[in-house]
Amino acid sequence: MGRGSASQAMVLAFILGCILLLHCQVAESAVYTVGGNNGWSFNTANWPKGKTFKAGDVLVFKYNPSVHNVVAVSAAGYKGCNSPRGAKVYKSGNDRVTLARGRNFFICGLAGHCQSGMKIAVTAA
Repeated sequence: MGRGSASQAMVLAFILGCILLLHCQVAESAVYTVGGNNGWSFNTANWPKGKTFKAGDVLVFKYNPSVHNVVAVSAAGYKGCNSPRGAKVYKSGNDRVTLARGRNFFICGLAGHCQSGMKIAVTAA
């Protein structure tokens, strides 16, 4: 084998290692349906209690899109139940959101829904 072949083998081994590492990280992610069997609805603010979340875990928000949505907000948006301009709004009724490390906040952006408990705060390690 010439020098080029050894270099190609090292590059191939590196790429395969990266693929394996990526696969292991994806396999470790958990998927949670927000609100359990009731889905994303009123009084879900306590749903995260007792659960351990990691960065990369996926939250699935299931709801009727004609009456609800999901808005990713900051801590202030969560506390004040308001959606800042430019906030990411999900409205499919079957939204999948990957958690970032740290605090993640979500509310229903329709009038009065957040105030009625349609919001969650999730901390991902």
